[in-house]
Amino acid sequence: MPRLLLLALLFFATTAAASAAKVDTLAIPSAAMNKTYRAAVVTPASYAKNKKANYPVLYLLHGAYGHFADWLKSTPDKLLVHRLADQYNVIIVMPEGETFAFYLDSPVNPGSQFETYLTKEGIPKIDQRYRTIRDRKGRVISGLSMGGHGALYLSARHPELYSAAGSMSGALDLQSINRKLSPEAAAQRAQLWAPVLGAETANPERFAANSVVNLVDQMQRNGLPLIIDCGIDDGLLEINREVHRRLLYNHTPHDYTERPGAHTWEYWQNALPYQVLFLHAVLKANGAAVL
Repeated sequence: MPRLLLLALLFFATTAAASAAKVDTLAIPSAAMNKTYRAAVVTPASYAKNKKANYPVLYLLHGAYGHFADWLKSTPDKLLVHRLADQYNVIIVMPEGETFAFYLDSPVNPGSQFETYLTKEGIPKIDQRYRTIRDRKGRVISGLSMGGHGALYLSARHPELYSAAGSMSGALDLQSINRKLSPEAAAQRAQLWAPVLGAETANPERFAANSVVNLVDQMQRNGLPLIIDCGIDDGLLEINREVHRRLLYNHTPHDYTERPGAHTWEYWQNALPYQVLFLHAVLKANGAAVL
C-alpha cells in the first residue's frame, strides 16, 4: 500500500475514533435497596467539545432476563446506540432493572424498589455527574418489552420527570387473566411474579393497578407525547393493540406502529431509530435539543 494512502487511512481512522460517542459505566448506589447497580451511559462526541452546553437525556430500559448493557451488547449492530447519541446529540442512559423487576416498587420485596431507584436515585446521580438539562423538558424515556412497560409506567406516574415516553414490544399488561397461558407457563409466570407482586390469585388488584393497560386515563391527563410499536409476529401484539385501542377511546394522542418482526433484537434494532427520531422531535419542540 502506498505510504500516503496508508497515512490517509490512519488519519481518518484516528479522526473517526476521536469523534465517536463515549461509553461510561457508572455505579449508582441505591439507599432504597441497600445495593449499588451499574448503568451504561453513552455521551455523544460533541459532549467533550461543547463544554458550555447542557444535554438532553434519553433513559433506555432493557427487557426481562436482561441487564443494563443489553442495548450495547445484543443488537446486531453494536454501534447503534453510539450513532444515535451522535446523530441527535443526546446522552443515552441505560440503567439496571434486574431480570424481572418491571421497574416498579415491590410491595413484598424491599430489595426490589426500582421505581424509587430510577426516579429518586438514578436521575439525580446522572444530573450530578453529567451536564444535563435538569428538567423534564430535556428528559425522555423508552425501552423494550419489560422496559417498554417500565418507560410508560414511570412516565405515567411521574410526568414531572419526563416530557415524552416510548415502548417497543412492551409487556404492557401484568395480569394473567388477559393472557392465553398453558398450565406450565402459568406456573412459571407465578413463580417469577411471587417476589415482585406476590401471588396474583391472592392480590389480583396489585397486578391490575401496576399494568400500563390500566393507566391510559392517567396518560390522557398527563398529555405526554407517546410512541408505541410492536412486531406483527410478537406474542405481545394483542396487548399492545389493546393499549392502542384504549388510548384511541379516551382521545390520547399517540404514535402507534406495527411492523414486520417478532420479539427479537433484529426488530428492536430497527425500531429504536424511529423511537429516537420521535423523542428528539419532542426535545427540539421543548427547546432542549443541542444543535
